[in-house]
Amino acid sequence: MSRKVLAEFLGSLLLAALVIGSGIAAQNLTADTGLRLLENAAATAAGLYALILVFGPVSGGHFNPVVSVVDAVFGGLSWRQAAAYIPAQVAGCVAGAVLANVMFDLAPVSISTTHRATAAHGVSEVVATLGLVLVIFALVRSGRIERAPAAVGAYIGAAYWFTSSTSFANPAITAGRMFSDTFAGIAPASVFPFILAQLIGAALAVVLLRVLYPATTSAQADEAALPSR
Repeated sequence: MSRKVLAEFLGSLLLAALVIGSGIAAQNLTADTGLRLLENAAATAAGLYALILVFGPVSGGHFNPVVSVVDAVFGGLSWRQAAAYIPAQVAGCVAGAVLANVMFDLAPVSISTTHRATAAHGVSEVVATLGLVLVIFALVRSGRIERAPAAVGAYIGAAYWFTSSTSFANPAITAGRMFSDTFAGIAPASVFPFILAQLIGAALAVVLLRVLYPATTSAQADEAALPSR
C-alpha cells in the first residue's frame, strides 16, 4: 500500500507541475491567449500519457480523487485504498504547484486571483468530468485497459478546447492550482463550485456506465489499474 500511495503522490505532483509549469512557460512565451492555451493543452496531454505509463503499473495512475472513488464504487479498488489515495493526490498536486512556481523563479506559494466560478464553467466541469470517467471506465469494463493512457491524454487535450473551464475534471488538481497565481491558476472562491461540479459529473458517469457497460468478470479483473488526469 505504501508503494501505491507514493506512486499516487509522485504522479500527482508531476501532473500539477506539468499543468502549471507549462502554463507559466506559455505565459512567458506569448501574449496570445489562444496560443497559450494550445501550448498548455499539448504539454498536458503528452505529459499525462507518459505519467500514466510510468505510474499506472504501480497504483493505477489515478492522480484524481474522482477516479479513485468511482473505481471503489465499481469494486476495482477497496474503500480503504481510496481513502489512502485521495490525501496523497491532493498533497501531491499542492506540492507540484509549489515546485512549478519555484522552477520558474516565482514565489513558492502565490494564491491565484483568477476567478472561474460561472454557470458556464460549472456546466463545463460536469461535462469534462463525466467524459473523463466515461473514457476510462468504458475501456476498463470492455477489456481495453491498455488503450487508456493514450485515450485519457487525448481526451484531456481535446477537453481543454471544447469546455469553457479548460477541463480541470479533477478535485486534487483544482486544489493544487489554487496555489499558483499564473495562467493555470484558480482563485480559492472558485474551488468549491468546481469540485462540486466534478462530483456531479462523476455521479452521472457512474449511472451511464452501469447502463452502457454492465460489469463482466473479465472487465472487473482489470479495474485495479486505472489512469486519469
